Amino acid sequence: MILLRRLLGDVLRRQRQRQGRTLREVSSSARVSLGYLSEVERGQKEASSELLSAICDALDVRMSELMREVSDELSLAELAESAAAVPSEPVPAPVRPMLNSVSVTGVPPERVTIKAPAEAVDVVAA
Repeated sequence: MILLRRLLGDVLRRQRQRQGRTLREVSSSARVSLGYLSEVERGQKEASSELLSAICDALDVRMSELMREVSDELSLAELAESAAAVPSEPVPAPVRPMLNSVSVTGVPPERVTIKAPAEAVDVVAA
């Protein structure tokens, strides 16, 4: 089971560590007890929206950015969980659009420049 509070805590910890800040610094700035912030980061406590707002302010991070990162983590965790639940079903490969072939006539091969990935375009020199 995926716990949102653990994902949120992981993202908060990474944000804090990216800034090279200690729990003590952030807890003081957010006016949250050191122990409580530690429990939030470890996913042991559910953080209220008010608490998240104070922590985001202390980290100078928009709450929307925090939640976007949590959402990305949640998506990955859900994919991993569903893949583990049904290991016998292959994950479908992305569908690549088919492109038309391009014929180049009257141009020496050394003068042809392809700006797309080689596997996406077939060039036929005539």
